[in-house]
Amino acid sequence: MNSSYPYPDELSRQRALERLRETNRQLELHNLQLEEILAKLEAEVRQQKRERLLKSKK
Repeated sequence: MNSSYPYPDELSRQRALERLRETNRQLELHNLQLEEILAKLEAEVRQQKRERLLKSKK
């Protein structure tokens, strides 16, 4: 059984690699945005907890 995979030419491989790099860059940007949102939400939760604890002290 002789089945050989038709490997893409150099130009096709280069374009695929460029698309993968761009996709990776976009994913990294989205991950940073999600981390920023998460940090803001965590700060808000801490602030609410602080306020709740201060109110319960009175």
